[in-house]
Formats: sequence, C-alpha cells, structure tokens
Amino acid sequence: MKLGSSGLETAPIALGCMRMKDLDKQEALRVIETSKEAGITLFDHADIYGAGSSEEIFAAGLKESAVKREDIILQSKCGIRDGFFDFSKQHILSSVDGILERLQTDYLDVLLLHRPDALMEPEEVADAFRQLKESGKVRHFGVSNHQPCHIDLLKQYVKEDLIINQLQFSLMHTPMLDAGLNLNMHNRESVMRDAGVLPYSQLNGMTVQAWSPFQFGMIEGVFIDNPAYPDVNKALQEVAESYNVSKSTIAIAWILRHPAGIQAVIGSMNPDRIHSISEAQNVKLSRKEWYSLYRAAGNNLP
Repeated sequence: MKLGSSGLETAPIALGCMRMKDLDKQEALRVIETSKEAGITLFDHADIYGAGSSEEIFAAGLKESAVKREDIILQSKCGIRDGFFDFSKQHILSSVDGILERLQTDYLDVLLLHRPDALMEPEEVADAFRQLKESGKVRHFGVSNHQPCHIDLLKQYVKEDLIINQLQFSLMHTPMLDAGLNLNMHNRESVMRDAGVLPYSQLNGMTVQAWSPFQFGMIEGVFIDNPAYPDVNKALQEVAESYNVSKSTIAIAWILRHPAGIQAVIGSMNPDRIHSISEAQNVKLSRKEWYSLYRAAGNNLP
C-alpha cells in the first residue's frame, strides 16, 4: 500500500514500538528482523514512548541486525509533554533533533503531530515543517488523533502534504463507522463523535493508521479472549477456523478489509505473534463476514 499522497510504499501492517522500552538489544533485534521477514517495514515511534528509551533500544537493535535503514520506514511523533501539548516551532524542532539522535539516523521518513494542541499557532507549525523538510531531517508529515477541521486549519499554512492521520480503531472501537451507518436515527450510534474523519481521509488522500487494534474503550483492555466479550470472540473463532488463522489475525483482517486502505499498527513484541498477525495481509473477508463481526461486537444495523 502507499502512504497517503507520498511515494512511500509499505505493508498494510506496521509495528508500533511503544513497548520496545521493555526489551534488551537482542530482543529488539529479533523483533525488528521478524517484522521485516513478515513484510512489515514501517516502525512507529513517539518521543514519549519510554521517555525516549523505546527509540534508543530500537536503534541499538537495528544496528546489530541485518536490516538496513534505507529498507524501512521510520515514523515518530511529537507534541505531548508532561501535562500539556506543545506544537510550538521550537518544541517541534528540538523534538526532532532528539528523535534523530535516539534513533541514530539522519532523517525521519514521517513525522506526526501527536495530539491536537489547543494553543497551536499554525504559522509556527508550518515554519517548523519547512525547516525540517529543507534540512532533510524529515521527508513526510502527518498528524495523529486530529479532526478534519484541525487538519484543514493546518493545510491553510503548511505547504507539505499531510499524508497520515493515526486514530484509535478496532473491532470494538468503531466511532468512525457507527454514525455513518446510523444517519438520522434516534439512537446513540447516530451521534457523530469523529467529525467524519474516515471519509474525510479518503477524500483527501490521507492514510488512516489504526492504533490499539485489539483494544476496547480508551485502552481499557484487550478484547481477544476476554470473557467479558463472548459474542465477538465466538464470531472471531468461527471466522478464524475457516481461514486457519488466529482470532487476532481476523481482528486485523477486519480492519484491512475497509476500502479506505487503513494501516493497522500492532504493538506486539512477541516474534511468534507478529508472524501470526501478519497473515492478515493474505485474508480478505467477505462482506457477510465483515458485517457479522461488526454485529457480534455489539453493533446493531438500522
């Protein structure tokens, strides 16, 4: 798949590196090489993951691995500080310098603004992006957890394409779908909580990256094999058996089935699980299977 309007090509599954802070160098090496073997080439970071230690451990593992820097896509995020958000020019520039130092690389393929800053001055963001692009420190830009109006505001000033919006999305977290399916209905599902961000992304050539694809609620827990969710697990098991894969694989295949071309960001640091989940790239669910899983997750169709 291509990332937004860029020329970057990658697998429909990316590896989120938040939990890499808990690994040593050899474990990180194995995760990186396993991911590459499974076709995963995009590695997602943020400067707050492990207070920067996740990036450092990744860099140490990559240095010892057979994987070359030019054969992968390094993505990181900035803007979250201790108790507040900061999209000031100075903070963006200094954050990127720190990210590059920790990742031991000369450039980032993609930089995302992590969460909307209510005090954002878009002119400052635009100036920071321009300097980063001209210096070669960042090649592409995007956002995370941003509404369409926030993106449009940035676009009035930022000259570089915004190619990604990273958003929470899973079989058990579907606000991006619910309101569209329940338009003009008197039910809770009809309430638009996402400002139409999924069709907006499709219309504007932005790739949606789905974070926490196995979580329910606001990172409240994993729904796979969770006894609190028997219906969705039963449905996942039935579909998984028909494809001879795991339930987790089907949960990712469900995300990949959407025509928006969503990229799933998985966070496992278990090489066997990474291999298993990556099989989702070869599974294309039927419409009947996709909707049956959506309904088993507790959603009603009007």
